[in-house]
Amino acid sequence: MIVHYIIQSVFVITGSISVMAAIFNWNWFFNAQNSQFVVSYLGRNYSRLFYALVGLLMIGTGIYFYTETSL
Repeated sequence: MIVHYIIQSVFVITGSISVMAAIFNWNWFFNAQNSQFVVSYLGRNYSRLFYALVGLLMIGTGIYFYTETSL
């Protein structure tokens, strides 16, 4: 059962980093090789919106699975 909590916390932490990167416009996040595809395709502002939505989805997923497994 502890593995579930670890995976859920990874979802919430990763989603939080993604949302904070979108809000604070972190250069290290958007200049990373992994995000260059999205930035080059959507542009910097729309990629910030994209990563904010993905981060919120990841946070929501972590919270949803936390509530489902804690019952």
